Amino acid sequence: MNQTTQVYRVATQMSDVDAWFSPHYATGFEEWLRRLRLAEFTVLGRKHVNRSLRFFRERGLRIDYGGTRNDYDLVVTSSDLVVQENIRRRPVVLIQEGMTDPETWLFRLAVRVPCVPRWVAGTATNGLSDEYSCFCVASKGYRDLFIRKGVKADKIRVTGIPNFDHCRKYCENEFPHRGYVLVCTSDLREKYRFENRAALIRRAVDIAGGRRLIFKLHPNENVRRAALEIRRLAPHALVYSSGSAEEMIANCDVFITRYSSTVYVALALGKEVHCDLDQEELRNLVPDQHGQAAENIAAVCRELLAASHF
Repeated sequence: MNQTTQVYRVATQMSDVDAWFSPHYATGFEEWLRRLRLAEFTVLGRKHVNRSLRFFRERGLRIDYGGTRNDYDLVVTSSDLVVQENIRRRPVVLIQEGMTDPETWLFRLAVRVPCVPRWVAGTATNGLSDEYSCFCVASKGYRDLFIRKGVKADKIRVTGIPNFDHCRKYCENEFPHRGYVLVCTSDLREKYRFENRAALIRRAVDIAGGRRLIFKLHPNENVRRAALEIRRLAPHALVYSSGSAEEMIANCDVFITRYSSTVYVALALGKEVHCDLDQEELRNLVPDQHGQAAENIAAVCRELLAASHF
């Protein structure tokens, strides 16, 4: 939904264009995986696709699942881990989704071995397809990071990213709790990666030191399993599987996570943060807080549309 809502917010700044919407989809080998239901833990999975479709229908948006109905002048997407066959050789604006995964051995494998798909390294390889016209990124810090990874500097635009460019707005909310310790969990296990969840829960209990403890589960998590683990080790904690993580962060005193883009909301709001990543580096990467990301990206889109019609 982060990808869906970011692209939608850009579209709201371009009401004069003929816009159509699609959940994330695939072609070729990745589509074969999806049909065999081997991609359910990714944005290609049915749960995520159905959530996006419901979002579009509730707003009366025109849907073209798979982008096959029209001959499009411009494609706006929030991931290039899979570049669909029918958008190749078209003007494409790529929007940074959020935090990128750590550069593990899988990242080095995907970069060095051409036959290895980029998605095996997760979002660590965002931007490395080079099959786009412009790459809109969150901050100057991220611009430098992507250039170091190999993204062409002349394709990068520092625009900010829509869901993380005005974190102060989350402070106005109706979430009933205040002054607690919040843990935003990850979906590492659902993506077949190791996570010591028991250690994370015990660490959270120690940091809380008797204060109210709240867990916000990742949307892709196995809710039943995660809730049972928390209740066994932190029986008095509150567990939420839905709701706005950003609003919960705005009301907390202390924020805990492992790998999550939500850490940028916590840092932007000046929260005490505990995570697995270097906080000094994270502060350098925090998305620009000007509230203009959607407008900035829409301006990039208009430049490309004007150039394509010249």
